[in-house]
This record gives sequence, C-alpha cells and structure tokens, in this order.
Amino acid sequence: MTPGELRAESVSVVVNGRALVSEVSLGAAPGEVVALVGPNGAGKSTLLRTFYRAMRPTSGRVLLDGHDIWRMPAKRLARTLAAVLQEAPGSFELTVHDVVAMARTPYKKPFEGDDDSDRRIVLGALTELDVADLAEAPFDRLSGGEKQRVLIARALAQQPGTMILDEPTNHLDLRHQLDALRLVRRLGVTAVVALHDLNLAAAFCARICVMDGGRLVADGPPAEVLTEDLLAEVYRVKAEIRPHPRTGIPQVSVPGD
Repeated sequence: MTPGELRAESVSVVVNGRALVSEVSLGAAPGEVVALVGPNGAGKSTLLRTFYRAMRPTSGRVLLDGHDIWRMPAKRLARTLAAVLQEAPGSFELTVHDVVAMARTPYKKPFEGDDDSDRRIVLGALTELDVADLAEAPFDRLSGGEKQRVLIARALAQQPGTMILDEPTNHLDLRHQLDALRLVRRLGVTAVVALHDLNLAAAFCARICVMDGGRLVADGPPAEVLTEDLLAEVYRVKAEIRPHPRTGIPQVSVPGD
C-alpha cells in the first residue's frame, strides 16, 4: 500500500439549484490523516462522495496523485482508494467473509476465484477488526457496530493507499472506536475521515478541516482550529477547550446548564 496524495480543487456540488458544497479546496499529503468535521448538513458527506467518485462535482475536480479521479480507470482507482460509508448496504444474502472478499475484485480477471494470497489477506482483515469469529455469519443479521467493523475490514482487504471514511465510528462502542482510528493511523495510509466527535478528531488526526454551510471555514492542526469562538460560530454552542494534562491535545467539553 503506497499512500497517495489526495486533493480537492475548488469543488462545488449543486443539486436542484441548491449549493451543497461551495468552492472547497483541501488536500491530504501522503500518509496524512485528516479529519472533516462540522454540524449536520454542513456538506461533509457530499464532499466525500466526490472523493470516491459517487458524485461528480458540478465544478472543480478531485485529484489522486495528480490524476483526475473521473479520468482514471475504475479498476485502477479501486486498487488505490477505498471508502467506508456511513450507511451499511441493504439486506442481501452474503456472509461476512463474502462481503470482505469482495474487496479483492479489483485485482482479478473476470470470473477468477480467490487464491491463497486473497484468502490470507481477507483473514488478516477480519482478524484485525475482531470479526474473524463472524466470518460465516449472514452480514444482514449483524448489529450496526458489527456491520461497521466488517465494512472497515473490507476496505482494509482492498489494500488501498488512500482511504475515505464517512463516520467510521458510527455504531461502535468506545473500544472499537479507538481501535478503528488507531488502525487507520497505524496503516500509514492517506485518509480523510468525517467525524462528529471532535475529541476523537483531535486525538487521531494531524489536521482538522471544518465545514459549515457547504464551505470550508477552517483548516489546520487541532490546537489551532478548535477554538471556543469557532465552535460557538459553527456549532452554536458554548464550549470549553482545555489541553489534556498528559498529551496536551485539546479537549472539548460542553458544561451543563
């Protein structure tokens, strides 16, 4: 897995006359983990859809290692970029193993079966996400948290250098939230991760990009971006921010009334 350089250049998305994303430019350097945060409706998921080619920008472009992703062959893109989506796929009759093994498709010829290398990669991904014991379980009968871990395992088995993760900690308990983000950081891949939890974003991401109303309103290290003024403006809450006593990482808290 070679980490890629991902860049959005003046990306806008307009749907039915409404601007969901407006002139957003941001980048992730090879091996950098970048958090994308903002309130509901800020445009985070829409922007991420342009990164993994689920939605074409109305204007602007997304580049992976300098190449416009819409001009890249689908198989080539799938070998270099993987996405973990916010919503799990609908009900279908596949086992957990089958779902994760789908990640090997970009490396195969039509109708080619799995070989020993594929099986080893799939098992490693299942084990890494603590779902190997569910390998033969029907995917559509899993809990939300189990499904999320399986989908992260599928992205891992795809062996990309770049990952897009839209709320990957949704449905996960605290331990698995931490495990998932530690894994992304440990892999050394380039990653853009949409998160609601600002404390997780500060702890695991080198940079935080803040969106509001479809626009990028802040971009920088957590200690520079997470300010009480910005949170009051973007989230409409009065928050307190203090450095962690051991790590110095900014921690956000909202006092009760």
